[in-house]
Amino acid sequence: MLPHERQAISRKSPLHTLTRIRIKGIVKHIFVNNMDSLEGCREGLFSARSRRVAAAKVTLLLRSRHSEMTTYDIARQRLHSQHLTGADFETASQVVQWMGAVQSQDYSAAKWAIAQRTRGLADSEIEQAFIEGTILRTHVMRPTWHFVTREDIRWLLALTAPRVHAVNAYYYRRLELDKTVFKRSNATLIGTLQGGRQLTRAELASALRRAGIAVSGLRLVYLIVGAELDGVICSGARRGKQFTYALLDERVPTTKTLAHDEALAEFTRRYFTSRGPATEEDFMWWSGLTRADVRSGLEMVKDEFEQEVIAGKTYWSANHRPPARDTFQTVHLLPNYDEYVVGYADRSAIFDSSHADQLDARHNPLFQHTLVINGQVAGTWKRTLKKDSVVITPNLFARLKRADQRALAAAARQYGAFLGLPAEWPKVNGRAK
Repeated sequence: MLPHERQAISRKSPLHTLTRIRIKGIVKHIFVNNMDSLEGCREGLFSARSRRVAAAKVTLLLRSRHSEMTTYDIARQRLHSQHLTGADFETASQVVQWMGAVQSQDYSAAKWAIAQRTRGLADSEIEQAFIEGTILRTHVMRPTWHFVTREDIRWLLALTAPRVHAVNAYYYRRLELDKTVFKRSNATLIGTLQGGRQLTRAELASALRRAGIAVSGLRLVYLIVGAELDGVICSGARRGKQFTYALLDERVPTTKTLAHDEALAEFTRRYFTSRGPATEEDFMWWSGLTRADVRSGLEMVKDEFEQEVIAGKTYWSANHRPPARDTFQTVHLLPNYDEYVVGYADRSAIFDSSHADQLDARHNPLFQHTLVINGQVAGTWKRTLKKDSVVITPNLFARLKRADQRALAAAARQYGAFLGLPAEWPKVNGRAK
């Protein structure tokens, strides 16, 4: 709670008395436990310096015990946890490993999401990481595509694939896909891709047809997703603009496997470290895990995190608090499905729902590129690629301050640098017409 939001406490009130007792207890605790180290200690009497040292410690301890996060604090710390402020990663794989997984069904947008958490990687550099296989793209949660690292892909699939198969069960039955069909399909894919071949979805469909496996409609989609979840195939390098698939065992060297509980603890640790403050419900939404698994994961790692109850909800976060004075860029041009938005079931800390009618027909910031100012969704944006430039068109919920206008210009230039193109943006203030 901010200082001006705290109510004055009467010196005669029970709360004031309790606070005085508590302060005295804390002071006594500090003095007793620091007796040998405090200067000026003479037969139980404390020098002015000692009292100042103790008073400072009391202040810090009281702040840690009595402070309460506001919406601004939650958003600010999430920016810091996600490395959108103080971005210092040097490679795409470092970002993906920190985040655990990065949603990537919009491939180009997901590369920009990674770049904003680095010191300035270009689109071509992240593409090269994908070509080399240091980051992979597969169905691993909910289900949808995510970037994962080669070091993590096997234990992540072992942990999450059973849950995704359960979510897909309705479509498996509807499409007449049972264990026998998946076994035949997987065997066909292995035979087709062996020897380091990387083939497109259309080429895999042809191979399945030749094996007598029907691939019409959604059957092909779920056969390929099933093979990904079973750890048979994963992403290959792109062929032009087309995606390809490769055998996981050929694309990724043998990597460490984790037992179920070890994997669950690591997955939980990655989520709350990279996205905290967040709630149990946030993690359950993002991971697709059951509530029982989410609670088991939290129980295993809870001593590594801080927790705070705000408006009846328990938020978990790591100890890496943002600096007292932020010197970071205050405007971010985030892509659709960015983890700053999609990583949480409850987005009220970063988005005022009164602006929902200024979004598209779905009224959800998840599906659009969002313009974020000081951690809050303050509008949306679109890009138009020209032959020799990229045009950024913002749709603002309100007029911008001059400082934010300058930060928006810097963010636009950053996006242009990512694409290797000069950036243009209209000199307009307020909502786009």
